[in-house]
Amino acid sequence: MPLLSTSYLRGHRELRLARMALGFITMGYVWQEGGHQPAKVLPKALAVPFCTVSKMLGLPPILVYADCVLANWRLRDPDRPLEIENVDTLFTVPGGESSRSFFLVSLLVEQSACTGLQGVATVMNSMLAGDIAAMLEALAVVRDSIGRMTEVFKLMHKYVDPTLFHNSVRTFFMGWKNNPALPDGLWYEGVGEQPLRLTGCSAGQSSSIQCFDLLLGVQYSHDTGRSFMKTMRAYMPPPHRQLLETLSGWPSLRQLVLSDPASGPELRRAYNSCVLALVDLRCFHLNTVARYVAVPSSRAKLGGCPFAGGGLALQGDRGSGGTNALLFLKGIRDDTKRALLTDQ
Repeated sequence: MPLLSTSYLRGHRELRLARMALGFITMGYVWQEGGHQPAKVLPKALAVPFCTVSKMLGLPPILVYADCVLANWRLRDPDRPLEIENVDTLFTVPGGESSRSFFLVSLLVEQSACTGLQGVATVMNSMLAGDIAAMLEALAVVRDSIGRMTEVFKLMHKYVDPTLFHNSVRTFFMGWKNNPALPDGLWYEGVGEQPLRLTGCSAGQSSSIQCFDLLLGVQYSHDTGRSFMKTMRAYMPPPHRQLLETLSGWPSLRQLVLSDPASGPELRRAYNSCVLALVDLRCFHLNTVARYVAVPSSRAKLGGCPFAGGGLALQGDRGSGGTNALLFLKGIRDDTKRALLTDQ
């Protein structure tokens, strides 16, 4: 269920489209393409409807991953499959083809997770039934799905230009929490007495990755990682939050593998293969952030351009979620490696 379910989309289509439009307009207004300083007040004409529709959908009034990626697509030809040549965005931001491709590659990565999430459900149910054979088969599905996510993710380097992404596209994902350009947050005129401090659109708002973490028992070792990943759930559609809460209360696969000698080395190998696939995905994500965020940011500074990317220059190497992107991703990758089970 990384892509928004058909029933959820059908029941909320008009509201979602309205929210997406208001979200993209809001980000454009706040970051004012080409301007050096962001707006600090969202006018009442935008703030009130954006907050109203967002509340009805159970989402915060800021552009989130579900807006940019999960629901931001249409098939060019309904009779052909969901692939990059046959899909287009509903909304986009300045940055030309790189902007469109960034959204679409992210969408295809999520599509690749679908079979893996079905595998997660099968593993969980098989644990209750004590069906080791079904668990092994489902873990192979999870492993292959995560591997496909990494392969599809590589399309980002083919279709998205790093300089355009850093200086234009990325601007529209920045939020107003832990952002030096908006230290007090953004005031939503006509909605509240105090500014709101909200996190921008982030891949951390994908429920797919957190589902795999929960299945494999990945433990975030640092307070920043635990806090960030938990906070990101508030930026997911309610059905996705509910799924993660359900998985959080399920018996631990990792503990089962550790404590049940009868399961044998085959189950341990199957479990480890999934962890290694997730490590590979996170390594590639780290590589991509270095290429699209850290390197262009360093070049902008060396070039003496303090306002490259508008108010974004003040963000430096921070991710759109407000964290130090490279340090955060390295920590999460290392946490994933620690989930591996050594031979006994």
